[in-house]
Amino acid sequence: MTYPTPPGAAGLAGGPVASPVRPASSSPREALAARFRDPATGRLDVGALLAAYEDLARRAQSMVIVPGPDADDTARARFRRAMGIPDDPGGYRVTIRHPRLGVDTKVNRRLHAAGFTPQQVQVVYDLAAERVMPVIEAMSAGHRADTDLSALVRHFGGEDRWSRVSRQLSSWGKAHLPRDVYRALASSREGVLALYRMMAEGEPGLVAGDAGVGAAAGAGEDDLKALMRDPRYWKHRDPAVLRRVAEGFRRLYPDG
Repeated sequence: MTYPTPPGAAGLAGGPVASPVRPASSSPREALAARFRDPATGRLDVGALLAAYEDLARRAQSMVIVPGPDADDTARARFRRAMGIPDDPGGYRVTIRHPRLGVDTKVNRRLHAAGFTPQQVQVVYDLAAERVMPVIEAMSAGHRADTDLSALVRHFGGEDRWSRVSRQLSSWGKAHLPRDVYRALASSREGVLALYRMMAEGEPGLVAGDAGVGAAAGAGEDDLKALMRDPRYWKHRDPAVLRRVAEGFRRLYPDG
């Protein structure tokens, strides 16, 4: 009678026994050590270890250590210098990209205290020019337009008469004046009143004179129109230019 051979019995009978398979090591330390061993001999590969050390040393030279909450002032100052932050707010060099903006020392002090780099500070000023100033200018223009409109309504004796006059001014101005001149006149109270005087006379009277900004108070109508085409008048609303144009029209039409 024969009996089945139990598992492993072949080993007891002198047959070959397979070596148990060891699971791969999951230890990070052992895995790291395996990178620096010669796979043929199992010995430490000194050359590979030295190369890795030299590479780490090179990388460490360019690393910036972020100071922790308990870091001293020296460590914080070293970090700020490594980031390019100047020692004081006066070290910021800002390019202003809007004529009505300027460098604000109080803002720069707050940005410096918050750790802003010069590039980040420039972005703050650029955003003010690109996003904030157009909103401020639109609000200012809207307020000025509302104020001028109220003054014109009062000047012409109420909403009904102003409504009729404004339609007449629009038709007459578009028919008799260059488009840019008409738009410049229609954009302010002083210009509308001057437009009304010209319309009342039938045609704009042209008087010779100096068209320079400084002499606008003594200029003729064509000179004032030329000055009103200047971006300082219709775009930037320069107070000095606005005042000189208004004075020029008051001189030409003292009874308006």
